[in-house]
Amino acid sequence: MAKPKLVRITTIPFSLEKLLKGQLDYMQKHFNVTAVSSEKENLETFGKEEGVATYHIEMTRQITPWADLKAVYQLYKFINKEKPTIVHTHTPKAGIVGMMAAWLARVPHRLHTVGGLPLMEATGNKRKLLDFVEKNTYNFATKIYPNSKGLFEFIVAESLAKPEKLKIIGQGSTNGINTHLFDPTHFTDVRDTLRKELNIPQESFVFVFVGRIVGDKGINELVEAFSNIQRNSQGSKDKDPKLLLVGFLETELDPLKPETLYAIENNPDIISVGYQKDVRPYFAAADALAFPSYREGFPNVVMQAGAMGLPAIVSNINGCNEIIEEGKNGLIIKVKDSTTLEQALTELLTNSSLYQKLKSNAREMITSRFSQEEVWKALLEEYNLLLKR
Repeated sequence: MAKPKLVRITTIPFSLEKLLKGQLDYMQKHFNVTAVSSEKENLETFGKEEGVATYHIEMTRQITPWADLKAVYQLYKFINKEKPTIVHTHTPKAGIVGMMAAWLARVPHRLHTVGGLPLMEATGNKRKLLDFVEKNTYNFATKIYPNSKGLFEFIVAESLAKPEKLKIIGQGSTNGINTHLFDPTHFTDVRDTLRKELNIPQESFVFVFVGRIVGDKGINELVEAFSNIQRNSQGSKDKDPKLLLVGFLETELDPLKPETLYAIENNPDIISVGYQKDVRPYFAAADALAFPSYREGFPNVVMQAGAMGLPAIVSNINGCNEIIEEGKNGLIIKVKDSTTLEQALTELLTNSSLYQKLKSNAREMITSRFSQEEVWKALLEEYNLLLKR
């Protein structure tokens, strides 16, 4: 019997790699999987790595109505020809384009995973437009999967979709964490080596941030808070704190404040290494994760850091406050608040007993709840349930 066809869509291949790595290869055992995205060359590279077919259409991350309609038509023609049983989208632009095209092609199961909502930070006419787009995405879909309880509650509270259309897969997360891959025991020598390469003394306490270097990730507050603790002599000088930034610096969609950029470029204790395909060595070289993001779905970075044995400082937002439990495997701070962030950074620097407690719990609290295998099995069970219906 021929396997049913499954189409998975993201706006750019980077999202396929970061959100779904390994998952499409796993699903290929049960479905004929096609990955759809923009950036043809990068998409084809991803397809070869995962062993799945690919289909390229151009999509943008900006608001581009005419280009979006063109993408809908191109995707509709592809879906109508292939006749998949399931079309499953991720990321906002791929969501509206993919769900509309799948609805036009009368695909029986049109699924969309919500891993974050840009509209949470939007206001005025932009917020109204994003609300309109999100509601239509959900209307075209047959099932919506928020990847955290907080997102589920937000969608219901804002009347973006009816509760019966929503479901959380497993305990949350889009892809879970490969706890065999993210294992600190594989990187015992890397810590010293990478610190030498980055000119970080072995005795320094290193806070690491991994993600896009943009305003919405709380980078302005993080740099301000870190600069303040450097000026504070209460214990911090003894630990010689460093801030390690790992990720793309995006200057168009959400630029940083000029003073933040100046500090990153001129403060020798702030080390920015750009995007890294493998972030594990940087977790291994660090002592704690600092992740003061404004909004998230179910952030992989926080799970990855925990699996690598790092306690985390996170904002009190959905996803983050479901992975981190205050005083157990990290600290939870107010959103967009550099003062409470500074206090949390100082607490980890100066309170060694608290730090050791958080560190000792960090990995087990990830491996017991968010292993990749469990997330994949839960999604496969959902697919099979839909197919039976």
